[in-house]
Amino acid sequence: MIEARDLTKDYGDKRAVDGLTFDVRPGIVTGFLGPNGSGKSTTMRLILGLDRPTKGHVTVNGKPYRDHAAPLHEVGALLEARSVHTGRSARNHLLALAQTHGISRKRVDELIDHVGLHDVSRKRAGKFSLGMGQRLGIATALLGDPHTVMLDEPVNGLDPEGIQWIRTLLKGLASEGRTVFVSSHLMSEMALTADHLIVIGRGRLIADASVTDFLAGASKPLVHVRSPQGEELREALQGPDVTVAVVEPGLFEVTGLTAAQVGEAAAAHGITLHELSPHQASLEEAFMDLTRGELEFAAS
Repeated sequence: MIEARDLTKDYGDKRAVDGLTFDVRPGIVTGFLGPNGSGKSTTMRLILGLDRPTKGHVTVNGKPYRDHAAPLHEVGALLEARSVHTGRSARNHLLALAQTHGISRKRVDELIDHVGLHDVSRKRAGKFSLGMGQRLGIATALLGDPHTVMLDEPVNGLDPEGIQWIRTLLKGLASEGRTVFVSSHLMSEMALTADHLIVIGRGRLIADASVTDFLAGASKPLVHVRSPQGEELREALQGPDVTVAVVEPGLFEVTGLTAAQVGEAAAAHGITLHELSPHQASLEEAFMDLTRGELEFAAS
């Protein structure tokens, strides 16, 4: 479990992380989202003790990271997949780390197979593609069979098969009761993988909710209605805060009413409906709406 309390980090006069308080619980996949420059990478570095907080504190499995005697068994992290000696093979890279914690060669070989690097395990990591580097970074994070796994953009550079593999891996780790904390810019992938979301902007917490609650909170009542009786439908749905917009001939977008309310009004007025479907914002739409005012850099 990761517990952050009033976590704050200043670099000179710039505040990168501003009073973050949150918990990352075991047994679920927690997605960590925010626009570029929001402080995600700095927060992850603070969790791992790579930066010292200006104020506040953060613990992993009950202790600051630096106080764990065998940190690879507690936290497996991937912050930068390219942080590997380029002249060292994938296998030797993992073996060197394994020796610091008394981890067996058998575990190294198991992980090499598990992440799909068996055929290139003796090649120099400097010649790896981006996707192969990601797989090696994930193997490094899993080396100590840790209770907590923290990955920054783990699907970056992976092909569709690799992305599906990561999704299955993360869900599997969570189902074993581990704490899984993962950041990504791929909203479609987070929607399929994460159970809970922590969203920050300009270093501040702006959402801490389940994916279901996050989407529900971002979605305005919006219903797609298809009917050959457009004018009658407009008249039947008239009311304060209700709008009926034409999407295309015969298809209307109704805001301010639920699908049930639209259906009941149509039935009461004898209006034929060919389609009646509520619309919920996608994770990408909800994220963009929530963080619109939190962008550090935006296109004009």
